[in-house]
Amino acid sequence: MKLTTLCYIEKDGKYLMLHRTKKEHDVNHEKWIGVGGKFEPDEMPEECLLREVKEETGLTLTQYRFRGILTFIADGWESEYIHLYTATAFEGELTECDEGSLEWVPKERIFSLPIWEGDKIFLKLLQEDAGFFSLKLSYQGDALVESKLLQESEIHT
Repeated sequence: MKLTTLCYIEKDGKYLMLHRTKKEHDVNHEKWIGVGGKFEPDEMPEECLLREVKEETGLTLTQYRFRGILTFIADGWESEYIHLYTATAFEGELTECDEGSLEWVPKERIFSLPIWEGDKIFLKLLQEDAGFFSLKLSYQGDALVESKLLQESEIHT
């Protein structure tokens, strides 16, 4: 199981979105997603988040929030636990990304972009400022075949 982070950076009613176009063998090829990536050995989620955001955008996050865990399952790809964050403050200047193009996209326009069907579920939760959640998304090709959502009130510790 692969461990990753995913962050939606917010500014002026927009999210910073990455149009994944540059890697050939990429489960996200031609999709629009947030920024983030794989954990390095011994990293905690926040260390991975800060490193990946800096590498992909040139930005240093100064205010961010852990929003949920995504379990992403897709035929032909290693399953993934995605640590989902939003960020509302940062420093630095946006740089070019070697995985695709970065663009500030109005939140209301995101649902019209080519995104994963399951992303619509968690993006809606983010926009509603729902509490912490766990979301399992299973795909066959690009088709979402199963989703299971547990919200904060349903998660027992």
